[in-house]
Formats: sequence, structure tokens, C-alpha cells
Amino acid sequence: MGCNRGKASPNPHTRIRLFADSGGYCQNPECSCLLFLEVGSEQFHIAEIAHICAAAENGPRSSKVLTPEQRGAYENLILLCPKCHTIVDKAASSYPDQLVQNWKWLHVDKLASLFGTKRYSDRATARAAVIPLLFENRIIHEQYGPDNDYRYNPESEQANVWQRKMRTQILPNNRRILALLDANRALLTTIEHRTLELFRQHVDDLEARHVNEDEGGGGTRFPPEVQNLFVDEGNDDQK
Repeated sequence: MGCNRGKASPNPHTRIRLFADSGGYCQNPECSCLLFLEVGSEQFHIAEIAHICAAAENGPRSSKVLTPEQRGAYENLILLCPKCHTIVDKAASSYPDQLVQNWKWLHVDKLASLFGTKRYSDRATARAAVIPLLFENRIIHEQYGPDNDYRYNPESEQANVWQRKMRTQILPNNRRILALLDANRALLTTIEHRTLELFRQHVDDLEARHVNEDEGGGGTRFPPEVQNLFVDEGNDDQK
């Protein structure tokens, strides 16, 4: 998912945001290609960052108005599979910048709809929407996470399975949870607002490690208080 275009290259934060927007799929609405794959024991991605208006002045859908920094900004980038990236650049006249731009926002809107980012009238209903996502992540972590015994076996294939599930299930689920919590901030208590921001930092650190392959360490751990969001007397049996 790299992009080496000098000042027109996206920064790490933008790359993470593009990944989050994609949900792991090509952003061409007519393409359902998965961007993260596992073949045998190999795990890899085929995602390519495409410039909506070209990185260079003589490229496809070029714009002399945009600065190099603007060409590498989030608003001018879209995540595509290799086939779609090649097609839109080789046949640029059939894929004008406005069309490709619309692809991006249609994909973002589609994911927002699928993620159920709606406002709820009460805390119990909001909790009922969040808990299944947290539960799925917890089960995946228990079954495949790095705390399992395979960490003592450097040749174990379980590490690859964990990486795949992190990128295709846990990270997208985290974005769904954040979207739900942000949409229902009015239902959160003051303490829960702090928990939300701790969780946001945890998600950001996870994405930096598993999307940008940042091995610098020092990432925040999952704040356990997230499991108790929207819990009140009367609905605490849903923990």
C-alpha cells in the first residue's frame, strides 16, 4: 500500500485513514476485490494508493492547480486493487477525477451504512449495538491473539492467522465501534467520554502497527473499561 511520489506521497496517518475507509475492499463500487489475502502460509495485501488527480503534472487526471502536498492529501487519494488502479490510469479519459472522487465517498457512505452508525434514544439500545462487536473481537483475541502458546514457537502458522484476523476483522470492528460511540456521544457519561478517547488511541496504535507495520512499540493496550460502556443498573447483565 506504499506510495513513493515525493511530496505527493501520503503520510502515515493518511495511509491509515485510507485503510479504515476501505474496510479491506477496493473502493471501486463495481469491484468487490479483497485487499488483504492469505495464500497458503503467506499473508499479504494487494492494496494500491491511487491519486485521483495525478501526483505529477503530466499524469492521469493531472491538475496544475494542486500543490504537491495537496496531491498527496487524503482528499485526493483512493484505495484500489491493482486491476482497478491500472484501468483508471490507463483509460483516464473514461475515468475523470469527479467520477473517481465519487467512488471514494460512495464507498465511505456504504460502510457507514453497513456499520450502523446511527443515533439511539437510550443507553441500553446503544450498548446492544456495541456489545456484539466487542464480543467478536474478544473471542478472536482469545483464540488467536499473541498471548497464546504459539508465541513460543517461531514457526507457528498461528501468527499469520492472527495478523489476517486483525486486519480483516478486529480493525474494521474497532472502526465500527468508534463510529457508533461517536454517533452516540450524548448518551455517554463524563467518565465514559474519557474511555472513548482511550479506546481511540488504542485503535490508532493498532492500525499504526498492523497497517503501517510500525514496530516501534509503546502502543496503548485495550482499555478494559470499554466493555462496560453504557452499563446502567438494569442492563449490567449484558456485560
